[in-house]
Amino acid sequence: MTQENSKIPMPENPENLLDLFKSFYELVWILRQECPWDKEQTNESIAQLTIEEAYEAVDAIYKKDDEDFAGELGDLLLHIVMHSIMAEQRGAFDMREVIKKIHAKMVTRHPHVFGDVQVSGQEDVLNNWEMIKKTEKKEGSSTLDGVPENLPALLRAERIQHKASRVGFDWERKEDMWEKVEEEFTELKDEIKSGNHERIREEYGDFLFSLVNAARYEDIVPEEALQLTNMKFTSRFKHIEARAEELGKPLKEMTLEQMDKYWDEAKAKE
Repeated sequence: MTQENSKIPMPENPENLLDLFKSFYELVWILRQECPWDKEQTNESIAQLTIEEAYEAVDAIYKKDDEDFAGELGDLLLHIVMHSIMAEQRGAFDMREVIKKIHAKMVTRHPHVFGDVQVSGQEDVLNNWEMIKKTEKKEGSSTLDGVPENLPALLRAERIQHKASRVGFDWERKEDMWEKVEEEFTELKDEIKSGNHERIREEYGDFLFSLVNAARYEDIVPEEALQLTNMKFTSRFKHIEARAEELGKPLKEMTLEQMDKYWDEAKAKE
C-alpha cells in the first residue's frame, strides 16, 4: 500500500455489511477533513445535488439498468452520510440519531408487524399509517404539512390529493371525478377564447390538477406516467435524428411528413 492510499479505511471483512459501512463512513469523514471541496460544503450547498442524485436513481429504475441503479444508490448513500456528518460537525445530530429515528418510526408505523394490530390488506396498512401520523403531529399542524414544497409540481399535486383523500376529502364516485376533468377542460377552452393569459394559466393549472386527481382512480402515478412518456418521446425523436444523419440531411431541412414517417418507424419497433 502506497503512502498516498494508506489513509483509505479498509473493511476488516469486505463481505460484512457492518464492516463495509464503517469503512465507508470513515472515508467520508476523511473527505470532510482533507478534501478542499468537501470540507467547504454545507447541508444547504449540497441540498440540490441530493435531489439530483435521487432523480438519477429513479432514472436508472425506469431504464431497468441494475448496474447503474446500484451505483446511483451509492451516490445517494454518500449524500446521506455526508449530510449526517455535516450535522454532527455543527452539533445538531449524528448518524446514530438518524438511524435511531427511522428505526423507531418504522416500528411505530408498523403495529401489524411489530405489535398485535390485525390488518386485512394494503388499505388497512395505509389507514393505520395516517392515523399514527396524526398522533405524532404538533397542535395546529395541517394534514398537508408533510408534503415538501420543493417536490416537482406534478408529484406534489398527487401527494396533496392523496393526503386529503386519507381524511375523507375525496370524490365518492370515479364518474364524478372524470366529470370534473371535463368541466375544467371546458373552462380552460373558454378562457383560451377570451385571450386572458393569467386566467388561461390558472385554468390550465386547474385542469392539470384534476387530471392528477383522476389518475388516482385508475391506480396511476402521474409523475411516473409522464416520465415514461418523456422517455418514449425521447427514444422516438432520437431515431428521427439518427435517420436524418444516415441521409446526411440536417434535421431542420426535413419536412414534417418525413419526420412523421420516421416517428412511425420508431413506434413500430417498440
